[in-house]
Amino acid sequence: MSATNSESAAPQAFDARELIASLPNRSGVYRMLNAAGETLYVGKARDLRKRVASYFQKTEHAPRTALMVAQVARVDTTVTRSEGEALLLENNLIKAHQPRYNVVFRDDKSYPYLCLTGERFPQLRFHRGKLDKPHTYFGPFPSAGAVREGIALLQKVFQLRTCEPSVFVNRSRPCMLYQIQRCTGPCVGLIAEGEYQEDVKNATLFLQGKTTEVLEHLQRQMDEAAAAFAFERAAKIRDKITRLQKLQSRQFVESATAGDIDVVAAAAEQGLTAVNLVMIRGGRHVGDRTFFPQHAESASLVEIVCAFLMQHYLERPAPPTIIAEGIDDPVLADVLSAQSGHKVQLVAHPGGERRVWITMAIQNAELAIRQKLAQKATQDERLAALQEALGLSPSVQRIECFDVSHTMGEAAVASCVIFDRLAMQRGEYRRFNVKPPTGGDDYAALREALTRRVARIVAGEYPAPDLLVIDGGKGQVGVAADVLAEQGMHSALLIGIAKGPERKPGLEEIIFPDRDQALTLPADHPGLHLLQQIRDEAHRFAIQGHRARRGKARTTSSLQEIGGIGSKRRHALLAHFGGLKGVQAASVDDLA
Repeated sequence: MSATNSESAAPQAFDARELIASLPNRSGVYRMLNAAGETLYVGKARDLRKRVASYFQKTEHAPRTALMVAQVARVDTTVTRSEGEALLLENNLIKAHQPRYNVVFRDDKSYPYLCLTGERFPQLRFHRGKLDKPHTYFGPFPSAGAVREGIALLQKVFQLRTCEPSVFVNRSRPCMLYQIQRCTGPCVGLIAEGEYQEDVKNATLFLQGKTTEVLEHLQRQMDEAAAAFAFERAAKIRDKITRLQKLQSRQFVESATAGDIDVVAAAAEQGLTAVNLVMIRGGRHVGDRTFFPQHAESASLVEIVCAFLMQHYLERPAPPTIIAEGIDDPVLADVLSAQSGHKVQLVAHPGGERRVWITMAIQNAELAIRQKLAQKATQDERLAALQEALGLSPSVQRIECFDVSHTMGEAAVASCVIFDRLAMQRGEYRRFNVKPPTGGDDYAALREALTRRVARIVAGEYPAPDLLVIDGGKGQVGVAADVLAEQGMHSALLIGIAKGPERKPGLEEIIFPDRDQALTLPADHPGLHLLQQIRDEAHRFAIQGHRARRGKARTTSSLQEIGGIGSKRRHALLAHFGGLKGVQAASVDDLA
């Protein structure tokens, strides 16, 4: 790649003629910057000279574009080898700079998969994270619930094991899942490897949407078993066919040849824009997810959907078919195909059954907008009520709440959640792994977390809250007041929310650092509801972090502390000796 930069000495009267004359007629990416060096817009072009020149012609622009061009003080350009490379670079720059005039989607959540492990008797399990080659993955799915529903269906029909390897190799008798016909008991040899692999093959075909093929295969197996007078096996296969037919009789969105398809559509209403992603996996509608882009004002729905496709699928594998009305972009399709490792088809003009899916996705987006508008109105009312009840200024908008979670002092975790712009800002949440001098010392744990957080706020790394809420009583609020004074942060108002003498929801007390008397609001007070919502979210986030930290500590093997023993060797030792105690009891010769 090569880069061409142009800087104007007078940003108010940016003259692009010299820059345009120097640009090549080649593909690349351009960045519009203002006088402060902030990126206003990132775009890609098949012909850099023509595309950049179009912004500075005397023809009338859309109001949004005209406003952006008026702020341009510099244009940076990067020449690329192809349009596909330009598209990838554009996406990376948008993610990095979050430009004000680009439509930006934020989706930090990883998507879950259904996994069949690559063992002799494959395990059926939930997976989130990096995809390892030895295993087979199906997805991604829109939610963990969709994956678990899929696992439950496969257990009912194909009875594949879900137990962990450490459990599988050490069982001496089948577990409860075998008793309720959700597993065939491979752990204790109740099914032959070949027969189990047949179940795995059928489950794979089912997940690929080839239900009819599975039924035909099972029918042949049943007939063969009956002909061989293996009536017990024939009866088991018959039961599988019956269960599968019941599943098939439920509402399926796609025909039997559907495979994996994503449907993407957008809607706009009252200044809000939403993009709905409908996921079809193996012919089944497994759910949807709605996204609310930033900086989408004045952008057309087609532009918004195109931005979503680029930003969403360049971060994760795309299915073979994406239905997005009006998006006819061969370059994007080629790049997605290369990224995903298989051909990706963009369907820009859906008809028939697929037209119904687009309509469904649009309706989902419209419903999400109406729900968000209603929620915003409710939160606005709640915030106003809280401001009035506490005597706060209307300028109080940003609220931070802290909570601490631990089990008898073990694995203490403090949480910080943020409410701002009438919504919980999940991307700004923070957790603190704290180590108080004395186990179970909530005050010391809170002090450590607050000190770390406030120090970074004072240093300008985070915006200061207008209101700081502590989940706790007078003691916790006193600790917080001391930390704020020590760090010199005097702008934030401080309160605590305690459960009250009877510790019942609705009877909470609001604690002030400079008042002896607590404030009790009515149980139906909107301001109290907002505080409860924020407090409960801080509690949830702290418990989630604590459980993860505690679980990791309790499952960490002492073998991990021995140098030279990697993950594979560790698992092999545990499997061979039946657990850590077996390894500890083994002689040097046995270990060798």
